[in-house]
Amino acid sequence: MRVYARIMTSSICYCMQARRTAQALTDLYDDALEESGLKVTQFALLRQIQRIEGQSLTALAKSTGLDRSTLGRNLRVMEREGLVRFAEARDARARSVVLTGDGRAALVRADPEWAAIQVRIKAALSPETLEMLRVLSLELDALRRDGRGL
Repeated sequence: MRVYARIMTSSICYCMQARRTAQALTDLYDDALEESGLKVTQFALLRQIQRIEGQSLTALAKSTGLDRSTLGRNLRVMEREGLVRFAEARDARARSVVLTGDGRAALVRADPEWAAIQVRIKAALSPETLEMLRVLSLELDALRRDGRGL
């Protein structure tokens, strides 16, 4: 038992490392987007809605990597803020979400701020680090989708 405890305390927890990385990036983007009134999570969701407008909520959940309940909570907040509205999807049996005029305006306001933080991060990190971040994200997402029974 002592060997196990020693191994556990001296090991790096990959989950905590990833969470710290995600939080650091989220904080950088949220600070950059502050003037627009959006958080990076809202910006990313609005941008994805814009890309696939008219698709079902299931398609939106899949494209964002969010489960339906998390997506629903986020969308209800954005609906109350007047950024999105629910509508009938292309398949009349499903629902979709579309941007409102305020949602489109929020994206226009946030775009320059988002682009500026992208440039700042690209300048601060090496191309190799940025590529590792991209590949790590893809590999972990694939592991999540395909390797639930590890």
